[in-house]
Amino acid sequence: MNLTLLYVPADRPDRAAKALASAADVVILDLEDAVAPSAKAAARASAAAVLAEAGPDRAVQVRVNAPSTPWGGDDLAMVAALPPSVGVRVPKVASAADVAAVRSVAGPRPVHVLLETAAGVEAAYAVASAPGVASIGLGEADLASDLGVSGPDGLAWCRQRLVVAARAAGLAPPAMAVWTDLRDDDGLAASCRAGRALGFVGRAAIHPKQLPVIEAAFRPSPDEVAHAAEVVAAVEAAAASGSGVAVLAGGRFVDVAMVDQARRVLALAD
Repeated sequence: MNLTLLYVPADRPDRAAKALASAADVVILDLEDAVAPSAKAAARASAAAVLAEAGPDRAVQVRVNAPSTPWGGDDLAMVAALPPSVGVRVPKVASAADVAAVRSVAGPRPVHVLLETAAGVEAAYAVASAPGVASIGLGEADLASDLGVSGPDGLAWCRQRLVVAARAAGLAPPAMAVWTDLRDDDGLAASCRAGRALGFVGRAAIHPKQLPVIEAAFRPSPDEVAHAAEVVAAVEAAAASGSGVAVLAGGRFVDVAMVDQARRVLALAD
């Protein structure tokens, strides 16, 4: 399961090469926010060249400019020429029709959606359920601006809505948006723990130094892993004996919800 996603400006091939060699689970070549308007064409050319050198097993996405911008069409055309394993990350999606329009140009590849407007959040489940969607996330800076909210709690409801929509659509839990203060590792870790409690798994980063902080926050602790293993073992032992009831050593009964959660913990530990 992917815990770390690393953004890198596509117009900086030196940084892109370092990102591809980093420990990030997924590298996102960014054509959007990290690239000035005057450098958009160069960024497209650079991204294509970098990806030509990337190994076939490297998990990579390209974040394009929104299709409604002057650069979005050219970005999608460039992505269409890439191997189908390369995902496309699309900002400002507000409907399932937006996803269909992207796929009509970029081809049958994983589409990773960013919801950045009130309309996008309202359509979260419809977007998450659209053919080709591999993940959904929030573009929190743009969304906060659109909603006129601020502070740590301003987007709490939207975050929870995202988790519910992803689960209802059968997608993996969403990853958190970036933490922009590179000097505040403690704040990043605390924010990751809060996001994990809401149901998020993993986070996007803007610098390799953030990767170990994110991974440590989302990896289960040894105690959590031991408890999860005990739950699964108790259920398997009960099933082997023909019993429909499993009980832990401390006397607590195990129900189906606990088993599902335990298996998710063990999957994260691996």
